[in-house]
Amino acid sequence: MNYNEVKALLSEYGQEHLLKYYNELNDSEKESLLAQIESIDFSILKALKPENNALTDKGTISPINAVNFSDIEANGDKYLQCGLSALKDGKVAAVLLAGGQGTRLGFDKPKGMFNIGVTRELYIFQCLVNNLMKIVEQCGRWIPFVIMTSEINNKDTVNFFKEHDYFGYNSEYISFFIQDAAPSVNFTGKIYMESKSKISSSPNGNGGWFSSLVRSGIFDKLKSQGVEWLNVFAVDNVLQKIADPTFIGAVISSGSESGSKVVSKVSPEEMVGVMCLEDDKPSIVEYYELTEKMRYQTLENNELAYKYGVILNYLFKMDTLVEINKTKMPVHIVEKKIPFMDENGNFIKPDKPNGYKFETLILDMIHMNKSCLPYEVVRNKEFAPVKNSTGNDSVDSARKLLEENGVSL
Repeated sequence: MNYNEVKALLSEYGQEHLLKYYNELNDSEKESLLAQIESIDFSILKALKPENNALTDKGTISPINAVNFSDIEANGDKYLQCGLSALKDGKVAAVLLAGGQGTRLGFDKPKGMFNIGVTRELYIFQCLVNNLMKIVEQCGRWIPFVIMTSEINNKDTVNFFKEHDYFGYNSEYISFFIQDAAPSVNFTGKIYMESKSKISSSPNGNGGWFSSLVRSGIFDKLKSQGVEWLNVFAVDNVLQKIADPTFIGAVISSGSESGSKVVSKVSPEEMVGVMCLEDDKPSIVEYYELTEKMRYQTLENNELAYKYGVILNYLFKMDTLVEINKTKMPVHIVEKKIPFMDENGNFIKPDKPNGYKFETLILDMIHMNKSCLPYEVVRNKEFAPVKNSTGNDSVDSARKLLEENGVSL
């Protein structure tokens, strides 16, 4: 788009201020600014209207059944063979969501670059590759491994993998793509600028992984290679099994469109989203959305009715994702402290929330599936999140669990 076309677009949405300093920019900066504006999905601003806000009341919530330990014990061999068959036939790819920084760990690099080792170097990325390598050895072939980064950490992440020779993984099977971003706005809906030539934006939430994957062209490549299922997981769980054949086999055998690994909650108060049914469709209720009654509700066997906590390790059928991508994902609005350039051209770093960021969430993708199979895993063997520097779900707790599972630190 040229200047006049961009100006007309901004006028349509009341965002003409984005070109206020255009004439002060050099040719390269002008080109960059116009490209940034052209890439904005302005329809996202509709989420600011109350009737379009994704944070609406839930439907009718009810408990959901899961593939639990007794079922896995009884049918594990069948699940395993079904999953291994899919892996050996090249029908499964692994997708790592790694767009964040290690800020909460006091680390200003991509979280996956954090060294969780004690007497040796052992990076979070390395832990995940090691976990995937076990499945590669088990099924006898390389599994396509796709890594989502962000504009902030892409260069560091790609270089880190190269510098460490991809931790022994075949680089021909590794791809990187950058997560799409959404603009940041003030409380009246005006898009912030970071500088005279740069729009304020941030990654569009973990629900934006699939649209970003499609935009990158990697989805079409995977499709052409015969991939039918995507195992999507977060960067911060160093103990998780990736492309787990028993999990994959259980989902495929059930005929479900998707699957979610879950753990039994340690207590009713544990702050974790739980799997459930919402209007008879699979859904995830965040811990803060659980009513007091739901939190403590029990079944006839005295187990919690809503006990299956999600760990952000999902299996999605690619054909279903294509259909989901044809519709708009629900947009969640989050108040944030957003650094910005004021109307006088000064850079301001606020000390309290001054606007909104827009996010899409992967948990909404679960509800957009007709079916999702919760699959219970042993917490101490598959759930060691690294979210904090100390305390619960921390570097210390993850190290302890890694050692319990025979990983040398």
